[in-house]
Amino acid sequence: MALPALCARLQISAVPQDIWIGASARVGQAFMVKLGIDMTTSVKSVNIVEPAHTACSGEAVQFRHFIDGEYVSSASGESFENRRPHDGTLIGHVASAGQVEVDTAVAAARAALTGPWAGYSQEDRAELLRAVADEISNRFDEFVEAEMADTGQPRSMMAHAFVPRGAANFKAFADAVKNFPTESYQTSTPDGAGAINYAIRKPKGVIAVISPWNSPFLLMTWKVAPALACGNTVVVKPSEETPATAALLGEVMNSVGIPKGVYNVVQGRGPDAAGEWLTRHPGVDAITFTGETRTGEAIMKAASNGLRDVSFELGGKNAGIIFADADLDAAVDGIMRSVFLNCGQVCLGTERLYVERPLFDKFTQALAAKVSQLRPGDPMDSKTSFGPLISQEHRAKVLGYYEKARADGANIVLGGGVPDLPAPLSDGSWVEPTIWTGLPADSAILHEEIFGPCCHIAPFDSEDEVVALANDTEYGLATSIWTRDLSRAHRMADRVNVGITWINSWFLRDLRTPFGGVGQSGIGREGGVHSMEFYSELRNICVKL
Repeated sequence: MALPALCARLQISAVPQDIWIGASARVGQAFMVKLGIDMTTSVKSVNIVEPAHTACSGEAVQFRHFIDGEYVSSASGESFENRRPHDGTLIGHVASAGQVEVDTAVAAARAALTGPWAGYSQEDRAELLRAVADEISNRFDEFVEAEMADTGQPRSMMAHAFVPRGAANFKAFADAVKNFPTESYQTSTPDGAGAINYAIRKPKGVIAVISPWNSPFLLMTWKVAPALACGNTVVVKPSEETPATAALLGEVMNSVGIPKGVYNVVQGRGPDAAGEWLTRHPGVDAITFTGETRTGEAIMKAASNGLRDVSFELGGKNAGIIFADADLDAAVDGIMRSVFLNCGQVCLGTERLYVERPLFDKFTQALAAKVSQLRPGDPMDSKTSFGPLISQEHRAKVLGYYEKARADGANIVLGGGVPDLPAPLSDGSWVEPTIWTGLPADSAILHEEIFGPCCHIAPFDSEDEVVALANDTEYGLATSIWTRDLSRAHRMADRVNVGITWINSWFLRDLRTPFGGVGQSGIGREGGVHSMEFYSELRNICVKL
């Protein structure tokens, strides 16, 4: 029974202000007994904990911190609004962590390193991670709806890709930790007896996980899962735009038996707030971050105090390269996803397209025709295939680039403005999917990350030319190359300066492979053993025989 039905049953018209994000909406007598509540208790004295996406009669829910296995409010009482991107309506208020909450969360994580968690074997941890994955699957709809409310993206995308991947992350690293190799060497000694050197891996300690708003659950679990697999504890600071699923995951951790203090969440903003205080905290041993390059630079400065390790997946200005011999239908389908999935808010997304001249006009027309079929709308509507940007602030940034493109003389093939949508969607953070051609090579549109549903298409005539164009950026995260000539594909993959190259595909992921960028796109690699390297300390032991 959903919370509105519970409200009706209890004959109340609004949720009391002490209802906070926490456990699931299991109602009726069993639910009340579980919470230790007498069914005859006055509703105003009941502290019911509910998932992020439900509230009675439009009453806002509250998102609290999850510290040491408990949901807690900010000592200051400060909070800020969280609104649905697709129509601007209020979801709830997010507790704003102060220094007190950050200190408490880090202290809980440090204490957990020497508590029961320290005695768990690799097999024990792997079993718990699989249980976390199973419980996410059991509560699949709750996670999907929470993620939809925060991001405004269609249910089809959340249900078929982003939330399932969150569960898959825990299973992948449960398997990876059991197969993570170490080293051993036989060593000669002057006395002839020899020695054996062997390595062991130990947890790095308390990991600060700073996760973004564009794929909040997927990217947060991508970091939390390997950190816990290696025996660390974590303090997560989700984006202030998307607080729900990080908080909801706390319930899952409790229900499967993850010890208190192993998984912690502090809600809040970044600069001069929870994010900055967490990354500067001396009790944090390492920091992992996905987000803007500028923010990564600030975190790296903070991490230099105490010489903490960092792992960064940062910005990108990714190029797609389409040769004249490419499978046109496959290339159009793949590029449409790489540009417009998640309203263009994907770090691996494509904002620059280079098409070999004989195919240029045909490809441009085919892509525009395909994109024109995208349908914006309510995320719950099965016909919706295109969602909004995350916020009005981000919309203003993207629309600013749309104006720059006009000022630089772009030919607007499609879009370029704001869609005409009925209320209440008209109050959402919408922009039109947009395709440009004809911009000069020095335009900001071709060099600055926009992070919106847009791309520029330019023709090229040779491999050398397109390699130079693709590499004309300070970033180096990903590229996709479309050609039937596999010899050419291998040549091109070797020459384009990025961390990830897809040939005749995009976003085809094997979670064992290295993930990360070069240049301003990040530091380090995630995925498989590469994540394990970051989240563990390698120690050598020498035994004289």
